[in-house]
Amino acid sequence: MSTTTPAVGKRPQRGPFAWVGAFTGFYPAQAEEFSHLDPVTRFLYASRSVILVISAQSAAIAGLLAATHRRFAVLPFVLVFVGYVVLHAISNLSNDYFGYRRGHDTEDSPRRRYTLHPIASGAVTPRLLAGGLVVLGVIALSIAAYFIALRGWGALILAAVGAVLLYAYDAAPRALKELGLGEVAAFAVWGPLMIGGGYYVITGRLSGEAFLVSVPIGLGVASILIGKHIDQRIFDTSQQQRTLPVLLGERGARLLNRSAVAAMYVVTLVAIGTGSLTLFALVVFVAAPRAVRALRVMSRPAPQEPPPGYVGWPLWYHRVCLVHHRAFGWLFILGLAVGVVFPRVRIG
Repeated sequence: MSTTTPAVGKRPQRGPFAWVGAFTGFYPAQAEEFSHLDPVTRFLYASRSVILVISAQSAAIAGLLAATHRRFAVLPFVLVFVGYVVLHAISNLSNDYFGYRRGHDTEDSPRRRYTLHPIASGAVTPRLLAGGLVVLGVIALSIAAYFIALRGWGALILAAVGAVLLYAYDAAPRALKELGLGEVAAFAVWGPLMIGGGYYVITGRLSGEAFLVSVPIGLGVASILIGKHIDQRIFDTSQQQRTLPVLLGERGARLLNRSAVAAMYVVTLVAIGTGSLTLFALVVFVAAPRAVRALRVMSRPAPQEPPPGYVGWPLWYHRVCLVHHRAFGWLFILGLAVGVVFPRVRIG
């Protein structure tokens, strides 16, 4: 499921430094710029590597919860981490492929205005895309097979649910994002499925605490996608893409998204109050100023033109939600990490 935004920072052009830069640097604005990049870097940009951080965060949270309960296992955690990032990359590439194939990613579409579309621009050849997808698919299937052998039916069910949601989001004839369910799927995937499910395959046990702790992260990822779909609501309406903001209208969708951002902090406090998180999780409130900014931005209609120097137009609500969620996610991870060292500093 795609939740894209242009990144910030400079990008190197070749080799390992370029691969790292693909996770932090500007997306190339023109197809010609791809000619200076090696195939691995081009493929990373095509998969919108900068947004893959949200999957890495979900994996880290699952691992830290396992460590808090003294059930951490290195190899399962590493495979969860790699698997989540790989699946997210497959989702992004699938989103671009089917959006372009079905005629949604037209030249005037928001998708082709805020950053380069790798397929439509010709910057990435079909051969490179297909080869990369085969490699990613083999990695994902191998990791799934390992966990099914390790954990049995529970892992099989989780893998099946994940595969169905990956397919249904944009590859199915009637995709979830066309039915107003894409945003709900984003919450379910990056929250309960990745964190609660990741905890299970790492430890071999289901945990109600893990599922509760997953809710703020799921809400944050959903807010990013809702923001993006508000930004492109008019275009989606013309393409019969019945996203949640299309169904609710702009004002209703902005209200929903403000509620989601606020609920991230409310649920975190609930998790602390019930003893599911240590008191160190209060560090997430360092991100509160960004949350307040997101709430203020979403309380008003978007401007007609981008501010000077703004990167990523016409995305507006999406960007402010992403900036907030990334900060919230890293602080959430920090609180969990300190809680691993001092697990008894909690209310319950």
